[in-house]
Amino acid sequence: MRELLSSFMVHNSSATVIERPALSPSRAGLWWGLLGVAAFSFTVPFTRVAVEDDGMSPLFVGCGRAVVAAVLAAVALLATRQSLPRGVQWARLAVVAGGVVVGFPVLTSFALTTAPAGHSAVVIALLPAATAVMAVLRGHERPPARFWLMAAVGAIAAVVFAALQGGGLSGLEWSDLLLLGAVLAAAIGYAEGGLLSRELGAWQTVSWALVLSAPVMAVLTGVSMARHVPDGGATRWAAFAYLAVVSMFLAFFAWYRGLAIGPIAQVGQVQLVQPVMTIAWAALLLNEHLTWPTVLGGVAVIACAGTAVRARLGESGRARAGDPE
Repeated sequence: MRELLSSFMVHNSSATVIERPALSPSRAGLWWGLLGVAAFSFTVPFTRVAVEDDGMSPLFVGCGRAVVAAVLAAVALLATRQSLPRGVQWARLAVVAGGVVVGFPVLTSFALTTAPAGHSAVVIALLPAATAVMAVLRGHERPPARFWLMAAVGAIAAVVFAALQGGGLSGLEWSDLLLLGAVLAAAIGYAEGGLLSRELGAWQTVSWALVLSAPVMAVLTGVSMARHVPDGGATRWAAFAYLAVVSMFLAFFAWYRGLAIGPIAQVGQVQLVQPVMTIAWAALLLNEHLTWPTVLGGVAVIACAGTAVRARLGESGRARAGDPE
């Protein structure tokens, strides 16, 4: 239990004894990131389940899940007696909250009222490339040219793959604009959250972001319930519970842990496998048709992601080898 708790604590905490990890930092970051992506991959299908047929309003789904997660976050912060963020950290937490607590959940909830889960993955597949760009702009990371090449190829492969299942990109709909906004918001939140996690800790960062945004999200949730009382059976409420507890809270423990270990641009490429997972869950849960071209496209996406990650790992390894002891 001590080892499990210490893995989530800030590296410079006096209460933690740092031992040499079994994995290199880069590879550990990738495994944490993959765990987070696996949890996130259910978000789009479960959001679609919650908002379809006017069962729950998109505003309630997007904001209500943040309120539930904020309660869990507040309990965790109080139980572990975390110190309050200081100074500019509050402003940076506001950026994280605006991106991943408000922006992405609310925009995708509205988009998925009309867009199927498979089509939504077409646009969301651009998130890894957007995260890498934001990491360069905000975190001053400089991946090698081979990394950027494979990241671009991977993003294109992800879009082509998702288009096979989602019906293509024949026209830019309102839902597509909402999804593009969601991608931009999430990329900013991921990049800033990954940097801030190195100071506050992984789960602490998302917890403080949730608590900071709780008053606004609670008001919006109240407004949505006044306009449209949530009407859903056990399936819709189970989907909402997953979105609140896992997608909005627990998944970020692993995801921000991976980004904190970094490099952010490298770990962000793990999300290239998320469209593959998302459409697989959509086929199983929503009965969306799955074809062999889709399967082959998924293999191509994973191959591109792996090549990009190896390029970054190789560059990082050479840099460490060149450092004096």
